[in-house]
Amino acid sequence: MSAISKGSPRVSPAPGGRPVSPAYNGLAGTWLEGWAALGAGVTNCLTAGLRAAPLPLDLPRWLSLATAGGRPSWATPHEIVFDTPIARLRDFSGPGGRGIIPALVLPPQAGHDSCIVDYATDQSQMQTIVASGLTRAYTLDWKGATPETADAAIQEYLDVIDAAIEHCGGRVNLIGDCQGGWLATIYAALAPERVNTLTIAGAPIDFHAGEPVIGGVLRWLAPGGDLSFYEALVAAGGGVLKGEHMLDGFIMIQPGAEVLRQLDLLCHLDDSGYVERYREFETWFKHTQDIPGAFYLWIVAHLFRDNALIDGTLAVRSELVDLAALDMPLNLLAGAKDHITPPDQVFALADYVTTPAEQVSRRISSGGHLGLFMGHEALAEHWPVLMAEVLRHSKPGRTVVRSR
Repeated sequence: MSAISKGSPRVSPAPGGRPVSPAYNGLAGTWLEGWAALGAGVTNCLTAGLRAAPLPLDLPRWLSLATAGGRPSWATPHEIVFDTPIARLRDFSGPGGRGIIPALVLPPQAGHDSCIVDYATDQSQMQTIVASGLTRAYTLDWKGATPETADAAIQEYLDVIDAAIEHCGGRVNLIGDCQGGWLATIYAALAPERVNTLTIAGAPIDFHAGEPVIGGVLRWLAPGGDLSFYEALVAAGGGVLKGEHMLDGFIMIQPGAEVLRQLDLLCHLDDSGYVERYREFETWFKHTQDIPGAFYLWIVAHLFRDNALIDGTLAVRSELVDLAALDMPLNLLAGAKDHITPPDQVFALADYVTTPAEQVSRRISSGGHLGLFMGHEALAEHWPVLMAEVLRHSKPGRTVVRSR
């Protein structure tokens, strides 16, 4: 492997002919939803305050919880088996599984901790993978950028994946969430012999499909494709994109979710279970880590702006990334209410691969973006089905029939 050492919103057909309508209408739509959420939240809080009379809403406690901060943690015991400046490899393998091709997860690398794949004891993608019978299960854990890794680019990330696969035995079932999904796709296209099956969830492949909210932000901040704004952000961060800028961007494109979460907390301060769930999510969501500036600017230019992965012009170390090289079994998972990665962007991959049609699986969760990786519905109803299909292709003596 030489490369590794606009328009109106579309209604897309889902499996079984069921249409999937976008849950948003571009950037303006998310802001209108935010104002509507603010009105609804204020009304709910006033109603809750009246019901609780004569006891007032506990504003000091609410403010304390809303600003508490903290560092997220991994929920399941596991072992760190190697460590690089860019990422660690964490081993969640259970007993048994001899001869089964291991699973390797690539979490999102978007300014948050990778422990989203092991979010809680009852909301763990890693536990779900192991419980499906893929008892040899690993995940990369992306590190926050430092001055020493500020210049790390796509090549360095692919090298880390290659090293992780080598540690796992040289061939894996590759699973990528969001950013980890397009990264997995690029790696698999460059080294298909090292990937037994490919599974992506909430991962943009066709970055211009549907009416992506992030695409609207890019057109606003980079008119005519001029990336000066993004380059200035990286320069201001000393060569890295500060994680808090990524967090601000996520909040900006869906302000309604942030408004509702904070107002709902105010209305449920007497519910200890609700408060604990709030603290768990806020700790993960508000704890940020920096991204290498070179990697970030590469993503913005080649993927979000140029859509080069679909155009067939993307190259890494002078090697063209050809999606037609993907001929392994393919699993695609999207969220019907995903405002970050509309389903069209995920399912587009099937139109460019050479995987036999009967080996392409598409599933849609009813929720949004993060729910694909840690939501109860996705973990209970979708991931077990997809991982059962992966396991079918991963047992000792099983040979995946390639199309070439």
